[in-house]
Amino acid sequence: MKLYDLTVKDAKGSNVNLSDYQGKVMLIVNTATGCGFTPQYSGLQDLYNKYKDKGFEILDFPCNQFANQAPGTNEEIGSFCTGRFGITFRQFDKIDVNGQNESALYTWLKSQKGGLGSSTIKWNFTKFLVNQQGEVVARYAPTKTPAAIEKDIAEVLAVGEA
Repeated sequence: MKLYDLTVKDAKGSNVNLSDYQGKVMLIVNTATGCGFTPQYSGLQDLYNKYKDKGFEILDFPCNQFANQAPGTNEEIGSFCTGRFGITFRQFDKIDVNGQNESALYTWLKSQKGGLGSSTIKWNFTKFLVNQQGEVVARYAPTKTPAAIEKDIAEVLAVGEA
């Protein structure tokens, strides 16, 4: 299976084929609105503003599996993120990233880059950088800020322009 074979649901419950993102660089993030890392939304939005016109997309997947830090509905989460952080990148349906009900997307992502000592997602704001061919090129721990991965994003985007 490849990334572009997968379908996910957006925040409104509509199906989204990940093949729609073919040729784009993606940062796929599991997020939460009540987490110590929630301020990373500002940094994510900064990256999106800077690189969206160069073929960069952020795919935001709220997840309530870690200490119930994303308890709201998709609509409540979206309102919080746009109101507090000015988010304009796409938000998706709340998902599980581990366990029996985990999203097929996260099963696939973890199979590509288990990293960080295990094949489970340890916490909110774990990030996966995906190149224009749909390959996971890096996985980042929640503690790695968006600013700290900007260089990697710029490099992957530049490779795609060559």
